[in-house]
Amino acid sequence: MGETLTLGSAPLTQQQVTALIEENLPLVSHVVFQVAVNFPRHVEREELARAGALGLVEAAIRFDESRGVPFNRFAAQRIRGAIIDAVRAADWAPRSVRALARSLDQVEVELANRLGRAPSLAETSQELGISRVELDRLRDRLFRSVVLAFDSLLGSSDDEELTLIDVLCDRSAVEPSAELEARELRAYLRDAVHLLPERHRIVVVGYFIEERSSTELAAFMGVTESRVSQMRSEALAMLRDGIQAQYVDRDSVSLNVESPGLVARRRAQYASSISSASGCGDRIAFVEEDVDLILA
Repeated sequence: MGETLTLGSAPLTQQQVTALIEENLPLVSHVVFQVAVNFPRHVEREELARAGALGLVEAAIRFDESRGVPFNRFAAQRIRGAIIDAVRAADWAPRSVRALARSLDQVEVELANRLGRAPSLAETSQELGISRVELDRLRDRLFRSVVLAFDSLLGSSDDEELTLIDVLCDRSAVEPSAELEARELRAYLRDAVHLLPERHRIVVVGYFIEERSSTELAAFMGVTESRVSQMRSEALAMLRDGIQAQYVDRDSVSLNVESPGLVARRRAQYASSISSASGCGDRIAFVEEDVDLILA
């Protein structure tokens, strides 16, 4: 024989308790199905089932066959009580608010059955015998008592399932890390443009910032349009290489300075100048600057 649990006048062995639990597990699902209709939708049915299972265990331990009550009836009461206790413990809203919610739901259901459609707010307030303002206040209290899980599924789009956090999330908001990276990149771009050779800088600023045409820039600089186009391509290549160099190993950049090629040395010196043009704190603090600061 196993360990004996002496509770009440009819002691049960551990094996008997275990057998009662295993045989009556379906009773938990049955009770959950009965009581779930009385709880808001945000209450997870799995949580109810877990609480009910604990109630079944307690019922099996406390069961006294000598009292003449069938175990399934005794256990159903304990399971129902355990579920109600668990829901009340987890619910932060006052019981008075829950009572108001049940009353409002009952009135709306009765009106819907009578009218054959969903009642309006005016009809609901008239049925309750309160003003529309008082009904709005009541509904506001009830809505504030509803708890929603951010990971609860609300539906699906063509590409993915949607949760509450997807709906509430501000798509235009930028993560702090991404904002810092963007500020640093803009600061590098500012320094890189400022450090371009003068004629290349005039072309970049004139074409991309001042939105001047190649014809205007050619006339201003006294060169052909094809030369303006060539300088624009050269400047863009310098900007691309100079900024990309800020995100690679600094040792590899410094080694390029010793390269015997004149072009390689100029590129490395240009990248090094961008790196030292402003400090890390200045780059992170950079938001937007006037065009005049780039031209300065």
